[in-house]
Amino acid sequence: MEMDGKKFAVLLCAEDSDYTKKKYGGYFGLFARMLGEEGETWAVYKVACGEFPDDDEIDGFDGFVITGSCNDAHANDVWICKLMNLLKKLDSMKKKVLGICFGHQILARSLGGKTGRAVSGWDIGVTAIHFSLASSKLLSAQKMPAFLSVIECHRDEVIELPPEAEVVAWSDKTGIEMFRYGDHMMGIQGHPEYTKDILVHLIDRLLQRNFIMSSFADEVKANLEEQEPDREAWKKLCTNFLKGRL
Repeated sequence: MEMDGKKFAVLLCAEDSDYTKKKYGGYFGLFARMLGEEGETWAVYKVACGEFPDDDEIDGFDGFVITGSCNDAHANDVWICKLMNLLKKLDSMKKKVLGICFGHQILARSLGGKTGRAVSGWDIGVTAIHFSLASSKLLSAQKMPAFLSVIECHRDEVIELPPEAEVVAWSDKTGIEMFRYGDHMMGIQGHPEYTKDILVHLIDRLLQRNFIMSSFADEVKANLEEQEPDREAWKKLCTNFLKGRL
């Protein structure tokens, strides 16, 4: 019998920009490249377009990744409600689930937490994430430093954790940067999968849509020159979580 051959699905909550499509094969390509290992199968479901796995398909997957989105995790769009039902089901099946940005928020909400606009406004750029004492045991085995830098691009956050979830990491701007729920679910507010060029591209899109001011955009871009996200460390952390090696 084959030892590996694990199957994973990306639950795509955003529309791919032309830029990420051309350069990275979309957000699915980014995640499959960051988390995929030899012998695995990776599938994508465009949940924001109403494309969901059937009940009998769900069982065949070892883990799921929920992506970022332009939508609000506190909204009640049909697909968002449907996604929350799926996540409750995945929880009852104890499937591994990794939520990123919007994914982190919707995962928290589906498990009984609260999300909403961050009082501190937009967080865009490279942010230092500090690991909580509770999680340092989990991470010492990973030889992780006390903090890691990650690319952020959000104005919503998890305001209240689900019961029984624990904070894994925080930052100066955001109290819940990461959380864990049991051994099978984890949320990350930042974007371990992003590169700086993707962020610059997103900043331009936010600017075009008048979500942010040009002075703020210039400031964020200037700061980006000086900081590097710890992409390799995040890759290792996310991969080990998803494959049950944490």
